[in-house]
Amino acid sequence: MGHWFQQNIVEPGKLPLLIALSAFVLTFAVTRMITRMIRAGKGPFRNVTPGGVHVHHVVPGVVLSVVGGFGAVASGQQGVAAGVFAVVFGVGAGLVLDEFALILHLDDVYWTEEGRQSVEVVVLTASLVLLVLLGFSPLGVDELTGEEQQGRLGVVLTYVANFGFVLIALFKGKARMAVIGTLIPFVALIGAIRLARPASLWAKRFYRRRHRARARAVLRAYHHDVRWVGPRRRFQDLIGGAPDRTPLPGPRPGPGP
Repeated sequence: MGHWFQQNIVEPGKLPLLIALSAFVLTFAVTRMITRMIRAGKGPFRNVTPGGVHVHHVVPGVVLSVVGGFGAVASGQQGVAAGVFAVVFGVGAGLVLDEFALILHLDDVYWTEEGRQSVEVVVLTASLVLLVLLGFSPLGVDELTGEEQQGRLGVVLTYVANFGFVLIALFKGKARMAVIGTLIPFVALIGAIRLARPASLWAKRFYRRRHRARARAVLRAYHHDVRWVGPRRRFQDLIGGAPDRTPLPGPRPGPGP
């Protein structure tokens, strides 16, 4: 194990990335634990509201990300400084992405259905960084042989082909497969050849007059969502906490006597 760690993490200069990922995941976990305690009214933690303004933790997160990012660039991949700035950046990124949904919607949607997007982005980010640590390179260049890497044409064709798969998967409404496909081209290829999501740009452009394809896309999307929406939401709730339940509108009172 020690030899593998030295050969695959330390020697390629990936140790700061591992430290940053660990700080990122730990920060997200601790932040969610604290916010859930605040939500339940337990423990010593409270929202920070100087002057009546609720300061979200994305604010210190942005500061830490900037400091850690610039510090990491200046310090390189080796030494104690690189590790310190990796921790600073990981903590900042964890705080920022924990409130990704708030930035996206420009509203306090932390404990709403829209707030699930923060958990999804954090999980996706951690997965991508983990793939990089395991040796996956963007757009499949790691799959080239030494002779192919020396030939510019082979590298360019690999980039173009795999990037094309990623774009097609994205236009077909398969954002997760497109993002993961930047590191694992086979995933993007699957997303590119399968039917598009009904509301995607691809479906609107190419399925407009293909009624059978549009019907198949709607049916496949329905079955996919029915199969996976429940497990995905339970997983998100386990990690980030369940959102607030929106009360169903009750019957309107009838006219008075």
